[in-house]
Amino acid sequence: MLKKVFVAPDPGRARLRWASRAVLGIGLAVVVCLLVGHSVVGAVTGGLAALLALFTVADPTVRGQAVTTALLPVVGLPVLGAAATLHPYPVARDLAFLAVVGAGVYARRWGPRGHSLGVFAFMMFFTAQFLHAAPDRLPELSAAVLLSVLSAAAVRFGLWCYERRLPPAAAPAPLSSGGGLARVTTRQAVQAMAGAGFALVVGELVSGQRWYWAVGATWWVFVNTASRGETLVRGFRRVLGTLIGVGLGFLVAVPLHGAPVPTAALLAVAVFGIFYSAAVSYTWMMLWVTVLAELLYGLLGVLTPGLLALRLGETAVGAFGAALAVLFLLPVTTHATTDAWIERALRCVHACTAEAAARLAGSPTADPGPRVAELEQLLGRVRLSVAPLVHPLNPLPARKRRARRVLALLDDCAREIRGLVAVAADPEASHDERLAAACGRVESAVEALTGGSAGPAVTATESPASPALAHVHGLEHALAALAEPLRGTAGERLVGAGA
Repeated sequence: MLKKVFVAPDPGRARLRWASRAVLGIGLAVVVCLLVGHSVVGAVTGGLAALLALFTVADPTVRGQAVTTALLPVVGLPVLGAAATLHPYPVARDLAFLAVVGAGVYARRWGPRGHSLGVFAFMMFFTAQFLHAAPDRLPELSAAVLLSVLSAAAVRFGLWCYERRLPPAAAPAPLSSGGGLARVTTRQAVQAMAGAGFALVVGELVSGQRWYWAVGATWWVFVNTASRGETLVRGFRRVLGTLIGVGLGFLVAVPLHGAPVPTAALLAVAVFGIFYSAAVSYTWMMLWVTVLAELLYGLLGVLTPGLLALRLGETAVGAFGAALAVLFLLPVTTHATTDAWIERALRCVHACTAEAAARLAGSPTADPGPRVAELEQLLGRVRLSVAPLVHPLNPLPARKRRARRVLALLDDCAREIRGLVAVAADPEASHDERLAAACGRVESAVEALTGGSAGPAVTATESPASPALAHVHGLEHALAALAEPLRGTAGERLVGAGA
């Protein structure tokens, strides 16, 4: 697990820059809050708002990111106000919290912006519970949120806007375009509300003061998942990361007793850890989130060993609530989700090949770059969807082997595509007349794998005369090899019906 975080590829040092900028932006937000005279509670609120502004906003363009960032307080402050106002009325507060959960998940149907605003709204309600915010605190907390979002924006779009030098990332569109309960986000909104309702009730039985941890665990288990298998694996990883983080808290956070200087230094480390590990390990991210929460409780003067044990228990309750919801209420099967993402990735492979071949043929409008970025995004979604099948606790070894084979061959496809695009980018590269025929075979292979009418692909046997053709031939062989693990025996799909 340690190797996965620190040895994982980081092209262009993107994760390193993202994490470093987060430390700078959140640190600036906290300093600004303290300089204007806010209390520790106000500074904590501001720091969390800045963290969310830097972590959740993921629009593909800088302009889109700026618009979403500007909308965060518009959505978040009314929710914060409602949470503080309803704090003395538990029943109304709980019902409002569940409504925010459902609305926040449902908002994902509008893409990255809806996702960001939904997360921010939920976390504003959560923060009010975390800090036991009453109505008299609202002016300070609202000002802290505004100042911190502005500070984070100043760093993101002013001091360190490295995205301006990069092509926009292609975020995959949601899988389902149907209406009603056919839409994945609608089903997940219902599941999240049910799971959060279970977590809320059981969490309050466990602790009348810290019940919101269980609701928070349920919420975050649903983030960036699209099937019950993904949700179950994410719940397991959340509990595991929290368990390790609690153990680390006993060694680090508790002995500090909230001492300001070392706590501030460790908070910076925890923030860096959250951002640096988020893309490669949810377990590690949760470890750092747990450490961050422990350090904040230390600053607030309420951290005890019993509180750490309680956090672990409430997290387990929340993960269990999410598991019950995805298993028994409008389940979205791993089978359907995985097949859909693999099909989209394969079609993108063909599109990348066609664009690169057109570029080599001299087309002035052909540009495979955006297609390659889209392919990387889609392969990330495939890995997330297949994660339940390759998990160590999966009791079906045959499916596990087949899933690993599919991932390896898709990685081979991506490697050949990157090589082909690199050749196409060379102005000296010449067009091989056999490329058109090879691209036709790639299209036939993709159609065969995705259930189209084309017959089985026939890979070339002649030796390639150019680097571009060599990459296309390698791609053909990888696509041909995918037929067996994708269909298995007797025409069975990768994950099997009803998985």
